[in-house]
Amino acid sequence: MHLVVIAWLYVTAMMAVAEAASPQGSLLGAAVTFVLYGLLPLAIVVYVLGTPARRRARRARRAPAPSLAPDAGGEAARAAEGGHVAPVREEP
Repeated sequence: MHLVVIAWLYVTAMMAVAEAASPQGSLLGAAVTFVLYGLLPLAIVVYVLGTPARRRARRARRAPAPSLAPDAGGEAARAAEGGHVAPVREEP
């Protein structure tokens, strides 16, 4: 995603340079070209595409912190299950 952002800014910067260097162009036209073709649409696209990441971060902040207690998982301790070891499956 960052590569697309950098590439789009490069293209619009080159458009602005071409506008400024043109005999009929001006620096004001170059600035307007850069802002209206580059920064504004790019800011909207980055904001929209970043929405899922912001939503995940907000949910992670609201989620309760995991407990460090040994029985927090709600499962019985291994020793209480009988103490046997599961057999190892051999490949044919």
